[in-house]
Amino acid sequence: MRKSSKDLKWISAICTLALAGSVMAGCSSGSKATDTGGAAADSAETSQQPVKITIMADLQTTEVPSDKIEKILEQKTNSELEIQWVPDGSYDEKFQAAFATGSLPQVVYLKNQASFVLMRDAIKNGQFWEIGPYLKDYPNLKGLDQNVLKNTEVGGKIYTLYQERQPARSGLIYRKDWADKLGIPAPQTVDDIYNMLKKFKEADLAGGNKTIPLADRNDLIYGSFKTISMYFGTPNGWGVQDGKLIPDFMTNGYMDTLKFYKKLRDEGLINQDFPVTSKTDQQNLMYTGRAGVYIGTMGDVKTMQEKTEKNLPEAKYDVLNDIKDGSGKNVTWGLSGYGTVVLFPKSSVKTEKDLKAILNVMDKFYSPEIADLLKYGVEGEHYTKKDGKVLPSTDSKLVEKEVRPYLNMALYETTNVTPSFYTLPVAEKANNLSNAAVKFMVTDPSVSLDSKTYNEKGARLQDQIKDATYQFIMGKIDEAGYQAAVKKWQNDGGQKIIDEFNEQYKSNGGK
Repeated sequence: MRKSSKDLKWISAICTLALAGSVMAGCSSGSKATDTGGAAADSAETSQQPVKITIMADLQTTEVPSDKIEKILEQKTNSELEIQWVPDGSYDEKFQAAFATGSLPQVVYLKNQASFVLMRDAIKNGQFWEIGPYLKDYPNLKGLDQNVLKNTEVGGKIYTLYQERQPARSGLIYRKDWADKLGIPAPQTVDDIYNMLKKFKEADLAGGNKTIPLADRNDLIYGSFKTISMYFGTPNGWGVQDGKLIPDFMTNGYMDTLKFYKKLRDEGLINQDFPVTSKTDQQNLMYTGRAGVYIGTMGDVKTMQEKTEKNLPEAKYDVLNDIKDGSGKNVTWGLSGYGTVVLFPKSSVKTEKDLKAILNVMDKFYSPEIADLLKYGVEGEHYTKKDGKVLPSTDSKLVEKEVRPYLNMALYETTNVTPSFYTLPVAEKANNLSNAAVKFMVTDPSVSLDSKTYNEKGARLQDQIKDATYQFIMGKIDEAGYQAAVKKWQNDGGQKIIDEFNEQYKSNGGK
């Protein structure tokens, strides 16, 4: 069952998501393990009725998708889905509102890793199902990567399914036709990036004095800020200094990054309103030819090329991520094998029987058939196959409308997924660069650590640093003002977070 666009407003409807007794146990009584899923002990009790499931999913396109794929997904998983598509820009806000009122759906995709970290305390307090003991009973779930699962543990237990992601995805996507016209080589350092942006601005290749060299958005992690900060020697989340962990925003590299972004904004090399710009609006600056550089997931280059060339046939993009830091080494930040996770609230999943039925459906999301469906769509409509590989449709508008939103529901990205032909060489280059960057990516040493204070106050405290970061870039505070904000963070609980992380870090042998 699909929600219409007006349902995205989430007014009173969100309070009706917890459907008592809505989940029917079991799915199929087929003879093959990959068809039945679930524990064999439950198979005799399962019925042929579809399992009713409510799902909250992140919508990163402008429109709610058609229900074509949803209907196929229901048929192949023997389920009846009610998908709540929530716009990306308000996703965390809507999630928190539903969580506060106990009205979360039965299957909840968190927005990203940062959102997951902030839920650890609620998870430990028993508000979500622990699913680790059940994974062995399902044909696909029992094969999940143990290292990635360990990275998602809370208090040594597994509560989530993970969404597989290449660990080193971030880099630059830039207008190569602009660079070629101005004789600018591919950047190798952060100074080179600055010079490219400056020359784009001076040449005003968008025309009408409307050129925005760097298009950015209101996200200090998945926007450009974190990627650029690595080139200044900033650690990924937390770093080790004098044998102890400290947060990235207390390092010299972070301050150097702040000064760099203030310079970009002062000189008009970045969209002035980036602290309040959505991802959709950021990408539209590229699609419409106003901006020349986008920093984020390099895999976005395929969609970016296809959409931009419809408006500007001459537009050509290139990608890169082998930028050197001050010591001359290539560096980028890396994930922990997953982009986000899926939780199962006890407020809406009432019984163990309900949970098993839902896991039986979610198990199939990791199967090759469903993994391909959620990533590529329907064979013969959204793609064809050639030599055992997927050949995507050239109708990008159709794919954007009917397939792309479901990428955010897909749980496998490469495992159990049919390899794709790359219709655009630059898209293949982006994939290869992401794979190669694993060798020089920097990971977050705090990913497996826990802090009671962070769980309780982390979100509010991090907002203080986020605000101070933007205020510095916008010239509202100076370095002393920023350091005052950091001191306030420490006094309000931040120092306890540092102490608690370091206590665990030390007990783990500094690993």
